[in-house]
Amino acid sequence: MLKLSNVNSFYGEVQVLRDVNLEVNQGEIVTVIGANAAGKSTMISCISKTVKSFTGEIEFEGSRIDSLRPDQVVERGLIQVPEGRLLFPKLTVRENLELGAFSKRSRSSRKQRLEYVYSILPKMKERANQMAGSLSGGEAQMCAIGRGLMADPKLLMFDEPSLGLAPIIVLEIMDLIKSIRNEGTTVLLIEQNVRQSLKLADRAYVIENGRILMEGNGKELLGSNEVKKAYLGI
Repeated sequence: MLKLSNVNSFYGEVQVLRDVNLEVNQGEIVTVIGANAAGKSTMISCISKTVKSFTGEIEFEGSRIDSLRPDQVVERGLIQVPEGRLLFPKLTVRENLELGAFSKRSRSSRKQRLEYVYSILPKMKERANQMAGSLSGGEAQMCAIGRGLMADPKLLMFDEPSLGLAPIIVLEIMDLIKSIRNEGTTVLLIEQNVRQSLKLADRAYVIENGRILMEGNGKELLGSNEVKKAYLGI
């Protein structure tokens, strides 16, 4: 469904990604793990085209998308839930959600999508008229996920959804991501929470200093001595 081939990315003269090759098949949860500054967020930004300084090929559903604008990527159904939530704090929860259905492909079904989001995120319905800036960290993350779902994604990309959240809320977010996949949306998950994200993943990649070092089944990588030593302190 999504394929990256020999992707290299640069910030000025600094190379961030080095010949990254990655695939996501329809119906999968694919996780990319790595330390801070490993290149995870840059990779997802290249896919979304919010970073333009890169080389290589990116395909979605068999067609090249690396020359498209960010809004054209969204129109294809490739949606990002950004790191840090990036809500509009002075708009209500409902207004933030409705902005997720701004594209042409999702605008006509905005009402139905909103009911769907409320059905899987009932707390967002309770908070519909509350200002987004007053939400707790976990609620803000759920609102950001709901906004992504409003865009009617074929593939939903999560950039560090557990960042700054309490462990019990992290488990709720991971369960929500699993439910989203089970209802038909393919998932690419970028995470620092190695243990929880590998438990969730069908397949996973390990990225370090901009290079993919390992790939495989999520549970296999969780049991890998290299992953245990580098990321789990075992």
